[in-house]
Amino acid sequence: MNKYIIGALCAFALLFVKSNVVAQDNVIDRVEWVVGDKSILRSDIEEAIKYWTLEGRKFDGDPYSVVGEDLAVQRLFLHQAAIDSVEIPESRLLRQVDAQIDAYIQRAGSKEKLEEYQKMPISKIREMLYENLNNHFTMLEMRKKIVGDIKVSPALVRRFYEELPEDSIPFVQQQVEVQIITMEPPVDMEEIDRVKNELRGYSDRIMSGETSFSTMALLYSEDPGSARMGGELDYRGRGQFVPEFATVAFNLTDPNKVSKIVETEYGFHIIQLIDKRGDRVKVRHILRKPRVSSTNIKTMLASLDSIATDIKNDSVTFEQAVLACSFDKDTHNNYGIMYNKETGSSRFQLHELPVDVARVVENMAVGEISSPFTMMLDNGKTICAIVKLKTKIDAHKASPKEDYEILQELYKNKLSEERTAEWIREKQRTTYVRLNGDAKTEDFKFKGWVFYDDNK
Repeated sequence: MNKYIIGALCAFALLFVKSNVVAQDNVIDRVEWVVGDKSILRSDIEEAIKYWTLEGRKFDGDPYSVVGEDLAVQRLFLHQAAIDSVEIPESRLLRQVDAQIDAYIQRAGSKEKLEEYQKMPISKIREMLYENLNNHFTMLEMRKKIVGDIKVSPALVRRFYEELPEDSIPFVQQQVEVQIITMEPPVDMEEIDRVKNELRGYSDRIMSGETSFSTMALLYSEDPGSARMGGELDYRGRGQFVPEFATVAFNLTDPNKVSKIVETEYGFHIIQLIDKRGDRVKVRHILRKPRVSSTNIKTMLASLDSIATDIKNDSVTFEQAVLACSFDKDTHNNYGIMYNKETGSSRFQLHELPVDVARVVENMAVGEISSPFTMMLDNGKTICAIVKLKTKIDAHKASPKEDYEILQELYKNKLSEERTAEWIREKQRTTYVRLNGDAKTEDFKFKGWVFYDDNK
């Protein structure tokens, strides 16, 4: 379900471009649609067309009609959501807003450049992003409620497959199943002491008034997203931090003090309170990451090389080695089998695997054990690994035997679309919907819209 378009910053700009649109005459800003108590202006449609174009989406007909209808359908969902009191938890929205703001700042280069590009302060950007995300997630929740829980039997999936036209059967790219053993090389105590001493030095300089926390964060923090903002993390709830960080951050009371050193999975931090607002806190932090020595990495790679040799010599099975040696909690109790979090399956297309794993697996034969290699986790830590290519499924047209889950999901999506379309047709009859009379067209996906004459 998670899909990302290229040019994220451009897409972001278009998401908010409506705020910068100034109507040049009454034709541009005329009301094209009215759904419930909400109107859709011609300028809204213009900007949505630009967004669709940059996103690479195709127009099956006149763009004004296709996009205008799409916006009207969105309004139907939101109108019903308001009636049904569908609400999105604020904590979920704030997490998404924070994540996207961080991503936009990284792409723009700095908070100031982002504000300059958008011609508005970061607070306004957050406000508009919050509103758009709230609408997006509300629509998704409303659609789930409309569609309900769809359950299908294998017999129905098989019948669905048999009735598919030949050119509609999905083509499945090559997939692999991979087993992995991972080991984390230790960080020397001297390195940990070095990092802690650095942080104590930063804290002393800040507390003495020699420099500010934000300046030190900008110069030394290894959290790239917040470092550009002087270490600042905007208002977040306790659940948006890792537990060790949250415990210290929420216990801070004096904005003029610097916290003790905090260790998390990302490294070591010092934190400064900016403000508290209800159950949310705004802080600055400086992150420093201790480095694993090349000697320790070499030692760990040598250990894995010995394990790989034992497996190849049948002294131990790969599965036994996983239980004895692997530290990865996600695969340790699963015989080392990696699972695709997007699909819930053990099958991956190569581009879905971690980059370092994909690079190793690409030219392996089924049953082969790799040489030891290093890879970097999402938290920035370096680990060592070996992998076994368990299975390889060549690219092929989907079949019930090999790809039941794919066909089941395709069938569920079809039923979901049918239920949604039925609901929309019903709402056309029961919701106040009007659109400009000269917009009549055959390009609408849903027939039955009620027109009015704008000239009367």
